[in-house]
Amino acid sequence: MKPALESRLPGFGTTIFTVMSQLAQKHGAINLSQGFPDFEGPQLMRDRAIWHMNHGHNQYSPLAGIPGLLQSISNKVNALYDYQPDPASNICVTPGATEALSTAISVLVHPGDEVLILDPAYDCYDPCVRLNRGVPVHVPMTVDFRPDWERIESSVTGRTRLLIVNSPHNPSGTVWHQDDIDALRQLLARHPLYVLSDEVYEHIVFDECEHLSLLRFPDIRERAVVVTSFGKTYHATGWRMGYAIAPDEIMSEFLRIHQFTNFSANAPLQYALADVLDTLPEHHLGLGAFYQGKRDLFRKLLAESALKLLPCEGTYFQLVDYSAVSELDDVAFSEWLTREIGVAAIPVSVFSAKPRNQKTVRFCFAKDDATLADAATLLREL
Repeated sequence: MKPALESRLPGFGTTIFTVMSQLAQKHGAINLSQGFPDFEGPQLMRDRAIWHMNHGHNQYSPLAGIPGLLQSISNKVNALYDYQPDPASNICVTPGATEALSTAISVLVHPGDEVLILDPAYDCYDPCVRLNRGVPVHVPMTVDFRPDWERIESSVTGRTRLLIVNSPHNPSGTVWHQDDIDALRQLLARHPLYVLSDEVYEHIVFDECEHLSLLRFPDIRERAVVVTSFGKTYHATGWRMGYAIAPDEIMSEFLRIHQFTNFSANAPLQYALADVLDTLPEHHLGLGAFYQGKRDLFRKLLAESALKLLPCEGTYFQLVDYSAVSELDDVAFSEWLTREIGVAAIPVSVFSAKPRNQKTVRFCFAKDDATLADAATLLREL
């Protein structure tokens, strides 16, 4: 007899990002839904990847990553955040930030542990918690998409093990301020929690804001895993390259699990990224200004539209309120917008366990200026 198959993730279908990208392709719409650029990363990075492929760097890398890249990451973190993680014991390069997030959750969450997730939240957190038999506890953010520290505090129980945070924040584009750091510090002083900090948009902050990485704060980073992404930084999401930084004890367990999921990340790409980090620091240092230009252009192009533009402090996402345009819910509106208008967006409700009654969608402005202009021309017709 054929055995019965019981789903580990009942109720979870194909991610909304895949769904909307497929819908955009089907209808020939401009895809401002899924968060990927339609332009290339640095030529040097691609040239070095090819060079390393042609010069024998095509076999397994060490478990945590090639030593040169680990050292380059450590040096970058030190330059940015005044902290020098040990390349031998605090850093692991992963095949994408999602694997780093998943592995960190596997390290920190055991059956029955509760995990605080701030809604709206990136869609991989909840299922990764469930796969580890943890209990996701969704805590709504404020109406302007800031951590609600009173609600977070009231959600902590004796079973709470982990708080997952994200700044710059996807989907809202908000960033943490010093009062958020102060509130987190007070929370950790009162409760024995770990923190998983998703910082994949660390370099994309605007208006002279400073990215407050948890790595800056010794008392916080000793209980935290910080995850970030090369793909977001170097316009190469298809390379699937990220990394995690954690204290010795956590990283030791992280590597124990990582070795049985992916073992190691793509070797020639690691060598190429080490070259770029060492010789082209102006790329990540200038990324905020680069994307601020695109944000400002997109907002200017939509200024005369019927869409209400919400504030955007970071990431390459712009939220808009479409309540003056349609009574449809955000999922139906996103589908209609893709089919009938020719521009694909992401409904914000899919980022929350209990969505608010908000008519808000997310556009990605990591696109060529011409793409943004074409999309805005269609959106101004609403």
